[in-house]
Amino acid sequence: MDKSLEKQLTLWLRQQKRVCGLFLPLSLLLGTLNAAALVAQSWLLARVLGDLVLNGTPAAAHMPDLLAMAALLLLRALCAWGRERAGFEAGLRLRRALRGRVLDRLSTLGPAYIRSQSAGSWASKLLEQVEQLQDFYGRYLPQTTLVALVPLLILACVWPLNWAAGLILLGTAPLIPLFMVLVGMGAGDANRKHFQALSRLSGHFMDRLRGLSTLRLFDRAAAEQQAIENASEEFRRRTMAVLRLAFLSSAVLEFFAAVSIALLAVYFGFSLLGHLDFGHYGAGVQLGSALFVLLLAPEFYQPLRELGTHYHAKAQAVAAAEALHQLLEGELHAPEAGRQAVPDTLAICAKELRVLSHDGHCLLGPLSFAVAEGEQVAILGPSGAGKSSLLNALLGFLPYAGSLTVGGVELRDLDLSAWRAQLLWLSQEPQLLHGTLRDNVAMGRPLSDAEIWALLDRAHIGDFVRGLPAGLEQMLAEQGSSISVGQAQRLALARALAGAGRILLLDEPGASLDVDSERLVMGSLKQASLGRTRLLISHRLDELDGGDTVLYLAQGQLQQQGKLRELALAAGPVAKLLAQEGLQ
Repeated sequence: MDKSLEKQLTLWLRQQKRVCGLFLPLSLLLGTLNAAALVAQSWLLARVLGDLVLNGTPAAAHMPDLLAMAALLLLRALCAWGRERAGFEAGLRLRRALRGRVLDRLSTLGPAYIRSQSAGSWASKLLEQVEQLQDFYGRYLPQTTLVALVPLLILACVWPLNWAAGLILLGTAPLIPLFMVLVGMGAGDANRKHFQALSRLSGHFMDRLRGLSTLRLFDRAAAEQQAIENASEEFRRRTMAVLRLAFLSSAVLEFFAAVSIALLAVYFGFSLLGHLDFGHYGAGVQLGSALFVLLLAPEFYQPLRELGTHYHAKAQAVAAAEALHQLLEGELHAPEAGRQAVPDTLAICAKELRVLSHDGHCLLGPLSFAVAEGEQVAILGPSGAGKSSLLNALLGFLPYAGSLTVGGVELRDLDLSAWRAQLLWLSQEPQLLHGTLRDNVAMGRPLSDAEIWALLDRAHIGDFVRGLPAGLEQMLAEQGSSISVGQAQRLALARALAGAGRILLLDEPGASLDVDSERLVMGSLKQASLGRTRLLISHRLDELDGGDTVLYLAQGQLQQQGKLRELALAAGPVAKLLAQEGLQ
């Protein structure tokens, strides 16, 4: 990962800590209190041991010191427990807030952006990647402060006793973070590749699981099984690479901490034997002070070692933050929304309209057209011409440049919720929820059973529902996999007809249907179009009437527009389509 990007992501992660509230300062306070109690406990233990060894004082004479050490031990245990709880709560608050922001951002960007990645990839971002931020806020951030406070506190206690011991501690301490950084430089890149492999595996597995029936039908199950196996093997290799770096860094940290403590032990051993005579302040090296320093030496390096352990939490968090930062803070253009009420007249007018992707690229246009209220419009063109992009712009799912007005008011100035209430939307891929048939049709509307049955009959699926064991209470599987595509499309049609909108937006509603289902669905849609404006994307010219207005798109441009009967007599792509289908 580029160093500038890593610094930017680390800064962004630190900026999010305000969500953690007072739990991060509390974790830091408890860590500092634990260190102070440790120094006091070490001093009491060194004094007791020195007195017992040199003076032979009975242990009973040190009962107050022993009781004080027991109290300090209990205090340290409470501080450690409280610090873990505070760190966990800090991370929990952060994860909740970040997941909420991700969901809000996806809601703002809309379905057009969500469909740009697989469901498994989004699940990986919302679950695994956000989860990896826990230790960064719960442990790493407090430790970055404690790694400076605790060694300074210990040095302040050691230096007045022996300046040589202080120099040894001060001189060897930088070796640990130095090698921690050297090892950690590869850890960030390894974690980033690990998350990418996990995202690919999640998306691949979920997509193939949802299409398992189709894969079996076309005898592709074995090939896709091999593809999932290859993705799993890549994920395993990435995971082992991260673990290798983790074990390597732990070994390096332990080695240099052990070497540093050994230097202190050698210095004090030779000093007490009389072979070294420096470092003290004239009174010689005493056993009690030597024990005190040796007891504190491991704790001097402990914050650095813990920071090295949690450094991988930082590497994981930075790798996870890359995709989250791009989503939350990246230059993604969300559709604009105002608060103006929807006008009474719903005539649509586009002037030099350019439909944009969320990253600012032009998907369609510039084009100009007008749709009168109640007009029947067919949008034709080859795949990739921009037909669905135009409907997504009308739905408020894609940003646009130029002018797109409804009743003379810019779409970006309208209250999107009120505008969408005027739309009846039906796509070629109906989205059904895991719930009852009643819930899928009503979608939270207060509809009676009689109203739901009337809608099902209008969509020509009432007889099918009446034949089900539970009727309206029949549970549907995820994505409607327990019923056929034609039945799912007709249920989606019943749901659309439940709305009171005055504009029908239809994206090839009969594309995935058999002949009989398509005939029934299109017949219901023609009835529903009476008195309403209809914009229909279709490849079938036999579904249109001669009086329908046609917008023909190709290569992102509006190449022909007019009444179908007029375009049939004029030279152009529409006449060629009619000739190909034998309708001329």
